[in-house]
Amino acid sequence: MAEVFEVVAPGLLTTVQDRGRHGYQAFGVPVAGAVDEYALRIANLLVGNDENAAGLEITLLGPTLRVLAPTVIAVTGADLGATRNGQPLPLWEAVAVEPGDEIRFRGVKQGCRAYLAVAGGIDVPPVMGSRSTYLRGGIGGIGGRALKAGDVLEAGGLFRADEPATTRRPRAAVCGRRGDADGSDASPGEVARQIAGRRVPAEFVPRYGSPITLRVVLGPQDDHFTPAGVATFLSAEYVVTVEADRMGCRLDGPTIEHAGPADIISDGIPLGAVQVPGHGRPIVMLADRQTTGGYPKIATVISVDIPRIAQAKPGDRVRFAAVSRDEAVRLYREREEGLRRLAQRLA
Repeated sequence: MAEVFEVVAPGLLTTVQDRGRHGYQAFGVPVAGAVDEYALRIANLLVGNDENAAGLEITLLGPTLRVLAPTVIAVTGADLGATRNGQPLPLWEAVAVEPGDEIRFRGVKQGCRAYLAVAGGIDVPPVMGSRSTYLRGGIGGIGGRALKAGDVLEAGGLFRADEPATTRRPRAAVCGRRGDADGSDASPGEVARQIAGRRVPAEFVPRYGSPITLRVVLGPQDDHFTPAGVATFLSAEYVVTVEADRMGCRLDGPTIEHAGPADIISDGIPLGAVQVPGHGRPIVMLADRQTTGGYPKIATVISVDIPRIAQAKPGDRVRFAAVSRDEAVRLYREREEGLRRLAQRLA
């Protein structure tokens, strides 16, 4: 491990996140993890990490970080005006940084959440197999909380750019110490230079705008709504409210009519579930969602569109379009195949 960043200013909400804490929902522990997992995965690929390595999730107003060691970083997801020493920092690209560099985020240009990955991954103690921060439960990350000024972040070992993921072992820490854990003599700086300059092809870089169309599979409780209510859901335009957070994206707009009571016996809530409470406005459940809930779910946002709603900010407009389950599976497989090819291309 090596110290890589000092937090000069924490920003609005900056947390340590990986791909989540899976396997504990039966015990009431939410998955948490990156809201826009796609962006985090690509940031990790750019710096040579495993896709599940922990990085920083940066919401709207980003932090100021002082670099403490030579390493390589990548910023993906929202464009929050990232700079290095006052100059624009390229997004969706691996960039070498040096001690004393200052990374800042000056404000929102596009999207809502940016992801910063560092070679070796942010190294905090895993809790139930994950380094993700679950804010409501106060677990994971750094003491279960968002970053604050004065925090010092550490990174794990650095990997050689041409080393297959299946055989990777931690190499030298990124603080300038020569020598690898496996005995080779490439310095961390040399390894970082192998990685720096990697760039994601344009076809893998999403654009975040408004209105946002989210494809959904209707159900599992769409029969708890009148035909007019379902028609409203699929034809109306909704607006992201200021109450949107990591738990759920709350929307305002035309009322969706229930066929009966707006309560059901509580059952499990998957990522992307669209709950409709008694007031008739939808909530899209995100990474920090509770494990069960008692409002009927009219539909579920398909996996490949979760990053779109993850990048929605208050005031953005949202529409829903129904697709079949088979179409959702096809699109998911297509995305995963694309990521597999990207990983090979970046290796």
